[in-house]
Formats: sequence, C-alpha cells, structure tokens
Amino acid sequence: MTALRWVAALLLVSFALILQVSVFSSFAWDGIVPDLVLLVVVAASLARGGQFGMVLGFAAGVLLDLAPPADHTAGRWALALLVAGYVAGRARQSDAPRPTPLSAVATVAACSFVSSSIFALTGLVLGEGTRSVGQMLEVIGIGLLWDVLLTPIVLPGVMALFRRLEAEPV
Repeated sequence: MTALRWVAALLLVSFALILQVSVFSSFAWDGIVPDLVLLVVVAASLARGGQFGMVLGFAAGVLLDLAPPADHTAGRWALALLVAGYVAGRARQSDAPRPTPLSAVATVAACSFVSSSIFALTGLVLGEGTRSVGQMLEVIGIGLLWDVLLTPIVLPGVMALFRRLEAEPV
C-alpha cells in the first residue's frame, strides 16, 4: 500500500503542477497564480503526517523548480515546500485526527506565507530578486489569498484520497 500511496502522491503533484503552469496561468492576478502544488503538499501532510509531507514537499519542489518557465536557481521551491510540509505536519500533530475546516484554512495560510517567504528570501540571498521588499510582500499576500480561496475546493478531496490510501493495521 505504501508504493500505491507514493504513486498517487506523485500523480497528484504532477497533475497540480500541470494545472498550475498551464491552465491557471490564464487566471494570473498581477502575474501570481494559485499554488496548487502547495495545496497538495499541505493536504498530504495533514492526512499522513509531517515526514510524508516533507518528502513529498521536497519532491514536488524539485519538480516545480525544473518545470518551465523556471527562471530561478533550482532548489528554492524544494526548500520552501519541504518546510511547508513540516509546518503542516506539525499542525496535524497538535490538531485532532481530522483538522477542522478553520484549522485547515489557517494551516494553508501559514504554509503559503512561509513557503512564499522562503522562496522570496532565498531569491534575495542569491541575488535573483528584482523586486523590492514591499513588492515581495504584495506577491506573498496575493499568493496567500489565492491559496486560501482554493482551500475548500482542493483540500477535502486530496485529504480524503490520502486517508483512503492509509495502510491497513496489522
């Protein structure tokens, strides 16, 4: 069952990545699209725990780093989504077995803010940032708004899938 869980996770991440890069680029708000890959990572972390979410976040981040039109140093999204998987996994541990809708939205908001901030800060450190700090905060805010708006649509189904793929007790 573990292999099936990983195959399903990678298929979901790939599907989210394709939608994010192709379909949602038409709905960009000031050039910012919803981060569907982040939502899949958060849902996986809330359903399966932090360790699963961190590994999936790293793999999803590497795919996002390499997907066109990537114009940044590879590894920035991998780090950002790894940390998002950790944060969501920690939220799961402190929450009930199933998060409430409000706590799920709060977790998505926190993970969106943290991952976007890490991506922006690593860009500053690496000298890739062409935006001011104020412009980066605006981008982070718009991304956070997109992610929170899509949470009720994406999270329940993805979390249900990961719960369904849970290993049978021995």
